Formats: sequence, structure tokens, C-alpha cells
Amino acid sequence: MPTYNAIAALPNGEPGPWGDPVTIRYDQRDVLLYAVGIGLRDLRYVYEGNPQFAVFPTFSIRWGGAGVPLDTALIPASPGPLNIDAERYLEVIKPLPTSGEVTVQSRFIAAHPRGKGNGFLEFESLVRDSHGEPCVKLVNGSFRRGIKQLGDIEPFEGVGQTFSQKIEVPGTAPDIETAVLIPDNQAHIYRLSGDYNSLHIDPEAARFGGFDEPILHGLCTFGHSAQMLLQALCDGDASRFKKIKVRFSSPVFLNDTLQIRAWRDGPGRVIFEGRVGDKVVVSNAYFEYAT
Repeated sequence: MPTYNAIAALPNGEPGPWGDPVTIRYDQRDVLLYAVGIGLRDLRYVYEGNPQFAVFPTFSIRWGGAGVPLDTALIPASPGPLNIDAERYLEVIKPLPTSGEVTVQSRFIAAHPRGKGNGFLEFESLVRDSHGEPCVKLVNGSFRRGIKQLGDIEPFEGVGQTFSQKIEVPGTAPDIETAVLIPDNQAHIYRLSGDYNSLHIDPEAARFGGFDEPILHGLCTFGHSAQMLLQALCDGDASRFKKIKVRFSSPVFLNDTLQIRAWRDGPGRVIFEGRVGDKVVVSNAYFEYAT
């Protein structure tokens, strides 16, 4: 099995080139389906007839990495069940329209070995509206955990400046606590927004990926975290949403109760974690909003 030289992918350790723009078209139904896929019940996001109907701010999260130029001979692709989300960052620059056309450009920014037989890759993406104006900035990190089986990626030399950062939560009681039960069909609904990774629905694929049963999409956990915090801090008002960053520490399963615990960290900012029972499932996380 070869050793992969990631350095060749990013000359001088600088970010890679931006890929060609990828055109993405979406309609009202896509917006509604995403909203119910992350457990929203707020009519502003799940009913097109509401006078304040809007795109929920994390709607574009699944476009991260679209069109990224990456030499898979240097950094190999993994089968779906062995490729899982690790970290995500989303910043709203300008709200998306409730339907229309956008372009996404992406670039490769970093690669690092993470444990035995795992690779951690990071990409940056920029979403622009039909007028070419920036709307959303995305950074996503994912684990490549094998080529044919779990953990068979040989170590490679790290490269690039990681966007990942360590964020400790205080040892004090949280300022905000909120929780939600993840329905037993939540992954079934969320996947209809376009993430058809069999890891999240097929028990056999889940076992191939190293799990006893299908797990909730990390991006669904991401959406739940965002909507719970927006509701708790901003009365669910999308216009106040600025940024959210998370690390997925452990999987969330269907029928789990996801608890969000947040601590104020200055005006318009909280650091937070997600828990299922005593297990931390979301860590190194923050949320920023307009006050």
C-alpha cells in the first residue's frame, strides 16, 4: 500500500486553487424539505405561505466542497460509509433567496493524518447569488477512513493551515440548556435533501463503517444545533444568524435526545457543546449572532 504525499497537493503549504464555479439550482420544495429534515417546526421555515417565509441559514451546508479540484492519486477517495463529517463552519454574509440559482467555488486548504489509518481533509467554499454577490462562506473537514476497509489509509505528511481549533467549555453551569428528541425517521427525511450516504439508513453499510446501526447525518446534527441555538438566543430570527462552527465528536443515533449546553462568551457569541446523556457529540463549537 503506498504512502500518500499530501505536500504535492498544496505547493508551499498554501491553499490550493479555486475550482470552477458549480451552478446549483434549488426551489421552494428544497428549502422546505431541508427545514423539516433538521426538525424545524417554525412556520417561518416550513410553510411557504408564512409572511416571513425564509431559507433557514444552514440550508447551504451540503454544498461545501462542491467542485473542489483535488488529485485523488495524492489523497484518495473513500467509499461513502468510510467518509464521515468531522468539522463544519458556516458564515452567512447575505441571506439566500427562497428559490433560485447560486454558484459555489471551492478549494482544498489542508490535509492531516488523524490517528491510525485516517486522513483529515479540509475545504473552503464560497456561495454566490445570481448577481455574483457572496452569500455564504463554508469550511468543512472530513475523515477519510479507508480505501477498501476501515483504517487502511497509510499515513501521509500533513500540509496546509488547518481551520480546526480547540475550544474549551467552562467548568461552570451553562447559561443556556435546550434539548430535543431525534425522531426515529429523522435520517430518512434528512437524506432526501441530497445526502444519500448509505451509512445513515442501511444497517449493513453502517456495520461496514464501524457502527452497530445507522447514525444520524452529521449535517443533520449541525442543523439541529443551529436551530436550537437560534431559537434560544434569537427567537428563531434568521436575520440575526451570523456564524456557527462545530466538531462532531461522536455519532448521534435515531431516538437519541440531543442536548445543547451553551455559555455566553461576549456580546453576540456563545461557545457550546452537544451531548447525548453523558457523551459529548458536538465539541469545539461556537455560535455568533446579531444582538
